[in-house]
Amino acid sequence: MLIEISNLNGVCELKLNRPEVFNSFNKEMAIDLQNALDDCASNNKVRAIVLTGQGKAFCAGQDLAEATDPNGPELASIVKEHYNPIILKIRNLNKPVIAAVNGVAAGAGANIALACDIIIAKESASFIQAFSKIGLIPDSGGTFFLPRIIGSQKALALMMTADKVSAQEAEDMNMIYKAVADEEFDSFVAKFSSKLAMMPTKGLGLTKQAVNASFTNDLETQLSLEEELQTIAGHSYDFDEGVSAFMEKRKPEFRGE
Repeated sequence: MLIEISNLNGVCELKLNRPEVFNSFNKEMAIDLQNALDDCASNNKVRAIVLTGQGKAFCAGQDLAEATDPNGPELASIVKEHYNPIILKIRNLNKPVIAAVNGVAAGAGANIALACDIIIAKESASFIQAFSKIGLIPDSGGTFFLPRIIGSQKALALMMTADKVSAQEAEDMNMIYKAVADEEFDSFVAKFSSKLAMMPTKGLGLTKQAVNASFTNDLETQLSLEEELQTIAGHSYDFDEGVSAFMEKRKPEFRGE
């Protein structure tokens, strides 16, 4: 397995594990990550997911040795079969997915992070839309997410120039949630992910569903969807528990149901 998996108190950590090549993706690691995301989706004990990297890097993108191997998969197959399923699984997973960017996130690695719900990065980490350096276009959802997050002008500039963006710069332009001092990173991610894992998971998943739909819905359609999803949330165990805890002035004990 090229994905290290650990579960603790409702948090499942998925760690990309090819540190010798800065966690660049080959077919095996892409399929392993797809399977791990499927397992997280179906396991009711998992209530938050942390995606991170082993070693110094988060992910350097595609392993070019594989992409240029005459006997290896073609670029179209790599995008269609390796990366596109990962992006869709992250976005459709009805639980919070946190990208804990521990080092450089380049190319597809940067865009997989952008597909996650919340990005937390070490101050020493960086983000690079590296595709233009080798004459390619951003894939893995980069052309979808980055312009929506930071605007088309800045997104196109970063895509065309492949300039490196520091974690602090990424926070300042609202590309990520927070840049954290390196020495505080692990404890911050652990505390943050544990907090999400103790929250009403079903409601968080419905919130994610609504935000996903907002990218393409008009206002009237989005209001109707909010009505529909709020009805579902209002019939959950966690809604009853949250109201009861509020009335009784105690801390709620959510089940994620």
